[in-house]
Amino acid sequence: MDTRPFEGKVVLVTGSSRGIGAAIVRRFAEQGAGVAVHGRDTEAASAVRDDIVRSGGRAITVIGDVTSFAAVEAVRERIERELGPIDILVANAGGSFTPPGPLEDVPEAGWHASVEGNLTATFLTLKSILPGMKQRRRGTIITVSSSAGRRPHPRSPIPYAAAKAGVQMLTQHLATQVGPFGIRVNCIAPETILSESNLQRIPAEQQEALAEQHPMRRLGTPNDVADAALFLASEHASWITGVVIDVAGGAFSA
Repeated sequence: MDTRPFEGKVVLVTGSSRGIGAAIVRRFAEQGAGVAVHGRDTEAASAVRDDIVRSGGRAITVIGDVTSFAAVEAVRERIERELGPIDILVANAGGSFTPPGPLEDVPEAGWHASVEGNLTATFLTLKSILPGMKQRRRGTIITVSSSAGRRPHPRSPIPYAAAKAGVQMLTQHLATQVGPFGIRVNCIAPETILSESNLQRIPAEQQEALAEQHPMRRLGTPNDVADAALFLASEHASWITGVVIDVAGGAFSA
């Protein structure tokens, strides 16, 4: 049995200097991949890289703003020079840039920041990485959406939810285009995940109340999302493309 199924593969996980992205990039490294730890915070990205290297993995850091195509291209070129062509892309970078509230109170700048930071960032990353995958006629792409883009809720930040819904449709349409090139494209939609920031932001009592809303009676962890990403990138998912997988502990998603 192959205990390191991603040996020899090159993996880029955008937004992997902390949280879900850091968990994903660590898991791929544990399974033998050469990984690129990406972010805009050099210190945070370097800390994740150093942790991987200390554990015997192979990793580099790449710093760049994924809302800039030139910056994404520079990231791709550096990875190709130092690790090789990208076999697996996890387009994870994103975030919510406006608080929940009535639509009419959303500032225009907040709307643009959410769409740029999630949907446009995913588009530009795909635009840079896809040509090489198509030329090689192989590759695996995983995008990251959110339950906010799957299930309407009055407390969801509307710009973030709309952008994440766009990521899902982008993923599914792209899967129909690139399947003939041997490329699979799938999406993960996490629900509430106890990342470092959420552990600090959500009081313990609220965490307990939220957990009770899930059939599994707990909230998700970054490793729950990482495990889903590893499955979608593996040979076990070789005939799965164009799907959105809810990592949500049984919480309903439309």
